[in-house]
Amino acid sequence: MARAMTMTEKIFAAHSGKADVAPGENVWVGCDVLMTHDVCGPGTIGIFKKEFGDDAKVWDNTRIPIIPDHYIFTADGKCHRNVQILRDFVKEQGIKYYYDPDFLDTDEASGMPNPYRDPTKTKYKGVCHKALPEEGHCRPGEILLGTDSHTCTAGAFGQFASGVGNTDAAFTMGTGKTWLKVPPTMKFTFHGEIPPYLTAKDLILAVIGQISVSGATYKTMYFAGEGVASLTLEDRMTLTNMAIEAGGKNGVCDVDEKTLDYVRARSNRPDWTVYEDDPGAEYCYEHEWDLGTLEPLVAKPHSPDNKDLARNCEDVKIDRAYIGSCTGGKITDMIMAAAILQGQQVKIPTFVVPGSTEVHADMLRLNVQGEPVDDGEKNIYDTLVDAGCTLGASSCAACLGGPKDTFGRLNDPINCISTTNRNFPGRMGHKEAGVYLASPLTAAATALTGHVIDPREYVSEPIATGTAGVA
Repeated sequence: MARAMTMTEKIFAAHSGKADVAPGENVWVGCDVLMTHDVCGPGTIGIFKKEFGDDAKVWDNTRIPIIPDHYIFTADGKCHRNVQILRDFVKEQGIKYYYDPDFLDTDEASGMPNPYRDPTKTKYKGVCHKALPEEGHCRPGEILLGTDSHTCTAGAFGQFASGVGNTDAAFTMGTGKTWLKVPPTMKFTFHGEIPPYLTAKDLILAVIGQISVSGATYKTMYFAGEGVASLTLEDRMTLTNMAIEAGGKNGVCDVDEKTLDYVRARSNRPDWTVYEDDPGAEYCYEHEWDLGTLEPLVAKPHSPDNKDLARNCEDVKIDRAYIGSCTGGKITDMIMAAAILQGQQVKIPTFVVPGSTEVHADMLRLNVQGEPVDDGEKNIYDTLVDAGCTLGASSCAACLGGPKDTFGRLNDPINCISTTNRNFPGRMGHKEAGVYLASPLTAAATALTGHVIDPREYVSEPIATGTAGVA
């Protein structure tokens, strides 16, 4: 009789041809999707060619989405060269899913690219972790690997998703397989409905603050309970995205109708398998929270586990607000920010970066309730502009610092409140800048005051998100 297994263990068993697996066991698994981008793609391609030969073909050119996203809007020629390496490889291999920044000239000294004029009329998609589900590459029960630590975002869809290094990615690129150790599972249960003043960012900061940035090293972080079920699918992506900030191998959520509606509408493959934890499955750690007692949180410099209550930090002067990234640049994040900023004026420079070109298009298409705009009604984009925000094109932008001409980059030792996922020294630019991680609600409220503020001063009723982020 097979042992009781967790969702992640079941996925490993199915992909290794075993009846059951146990934590600590090393198994060969077949991979369903391998993603790479402009930062790690060239290195992965180089290792692939070195080890498999210049004339080698990838294992499956329909299962390797390549998504340039990190260093796109810059005059840096080395960044442009990386994109050209991807273009050459895609042409050589016949890669089916390549999302080209078609506005980018990669000729030497080509300068800062003019961004896309219309987010609906470019092949470019923006941040890979947002583009993957949008373009149908995320399905329950699958194994998705990516050359980016935040690949774990896709675990919100009930799959095993994890970041890997260039060497492991190159091997998978050539064989479709990899060697993985089965991780033990930690279970984090949230009870109650999500209050209007909280988002998943507060939940994951509570988790990381509880266990530390190394507390989940090579473990599955399973987010469960009716509190997680009450989150939008996009907010669940924030939970799983930041599993890596606790050292997690992957994050995962249960599959429900919200998940299935999205996947049915988007998936570029027709079949998938939904797994759930067996009764009696073993967890190496468990912790529970009551959402009714959880307060808005921030992570102070310089670590995601340096948590504090937002209301305890109201004497902290903030010089800049940043709303964007794979963690905080989804359309529902934009609605959360716009709901607070509507009809107001920011007091500090506030940079807003859509997580994908689809998010950008939705900001133009939808009102602040997440519904299509009526004649004469303000859309989300214009609402933020009217509030004094500076809007950028979809990309990773300042989340990873990047070249000095990167939009929103912290080039001076200032304090920034940010919806991004990391606040290590130098992460967003200047090594002496102080980054306070927060929800889009807290970031927007802070932008109105110039100091960290509890968003409960601005929101008490549920914020409608309508059709935003839904299939």
